[in-house]
Amino acid sequence: MSDASKGLSLYNTLTRTKDAFVPIDPRNVRMYVCGPTVYDFAHIGNARPAIVFDVLFRLLRHLYGEAHVMYVRNITDVDDKINARALRDFGAEIASGKLTLNEAIRRVTEKTADQYHKDVAALGCLPPTVEPRATEFVARRADGKADMITLIERLIERGHAYVAAGEVLFDTASMPDYGELSKRNLDEQQAGARVAVDAHKKNPGDFVLWKLSSPEEPGWDSPWGRGRPGWHIECSAMSAAYLGDVFDIHGGGLDLIFPHHENEIAQSRCAHGTDVMANVWMHNGFLQVEGQKMSKSLGNFYAIAELLETETFGGRKWPGEVLRLAMLMTHYREPIDFSVRKLEEAENTLRKWKRAADLAPAAGQVPAEVVAALSDDLATYAAFQQLTQLAGEAAEGNAAAAALKASLLFLGFDVASADVDEDGVAKAIAKRLALIAAKNWPEADRVRDELLAQGVQLKDGKDPVTGERVTTWEVKR
Repeated sequence: MSDASKGLSLYNTLTRTKDAFVPIDPRNVRMYVCGPTVYDFAHIGNARPAIVFDVLFRLLRHLYGEAHVMYVRNITDVDDKINARALRDFGAEIASGKLTLNEAIRRVTEKTADQYHKDVAALGCLPPTVEPRATEFVARRADGKADMITLIERLIERGHAYVAAGEVLFDTASMPDYGELSKRNLDEQQAGARVAVDAHKKNPGDFVLWKLSSPEEPGWDSPWGRGRPGWHIECSAMSAAYLGDVFDIHGGGLDLIFPHHENEIAQSRCAHGTDVMANVWMHNGFLQVEGQKMSKSLGNFYAIAELLETETFGGRKWPGEVLRLAMLMTHYREPIDFSVRKLEEAENTLRKWKRAADLAPAAGQVPAEVVAALSDDLATYAAFQQLTQLAGEAAEGNAAAAALKASLLFLGFDVASADVDEDGVAKAIAKRLALIAAKNWPEADRVRDELLAQGVQLKDGKDPVTGERVTTWEVKR
């Protein structure tokens, strides 16, 4: 089968077009996605790229074979925010000599990295093929894989970087087409426009590759003194170490286009002498919470763990697969409004699908229509329409139920039986009875309809002794 016949098309931020995906080597399809900076627990905005690119990973494995797809997602464990968090959480122990700063940093990053792994697993995400840590790729490596110090040296040798005021900086003017990804040219890089303005820079847009560390800061020995890398050079080194100088797909959030991904491209292309770093650049859209930008000042900043484990959003905990479906109900490139209503819709939809899938004793084949929908730039909404159609056609042991079960597994959802939350049903019935007592018939009907959508049918009657209204319920497939 030729690559073109696989039918996968992806939107490329670099070209602003949706084109047929043709891998460099169909026996080694390579994807890199920017992972978390582990100074704090991942928030719900961080969940979106994890879920989106997990779906793409699953699709690529389906099309090309599991053994022929390499997915690299890094962990950034060297960062000034991490240093600050370590000082905040372990300042007293550091001051007393019980911990070194490096030991405190390790405690911060291990705890947050472990929580991230727990969170994304709960969201149904597969582990990436490789998950490198930035600290492992700063100094020269015994195995010969790409490292940050060697890349910086190469950039200096080729006239793309310079040393000034204790820093090594990338010379943006040395790259004629700098800004191609974000469509920003150097003339637009005016002082104060999202770039730091320092006297030692040749151009306002020049960015740090290496900076010196004080004795109290973590650092590595280098030709330019003991220091630590800039943010952007980390991903250039880690992607090259596992995927080579040029690879197939680079992904991340829309907020990373500039400056992070733009600067990754500049470093990598100039260090390796290539025309591109990755052939396809993919970016997921922004996330709002209940119609507002997510921020701690607005009180709508939610960690993934909070949503999974506490009742801070909508007064209840949310299963990971519900969060996953809610994210995928909006096309990955579109902005998403993360809301209680959306989660409720996702939960009801998932419950219907799982009840129908439970009619099949085993999974069948993923339908070609589902694969075709996802192959059109991850058109998850179109794929979900196919799942809803299969759920409507499902019957005990038939092909539609088996195909639905296979599709849910393929998309990262559990196919265990759809159990009814009896405590939740009891609370909903009590709420409806209170609404009826208050003669709020529209809201009472809404509660009844929501339960029916979950497969719970109510039956009203009277207590034969007291004459009071009583409500019983049963599960309807």
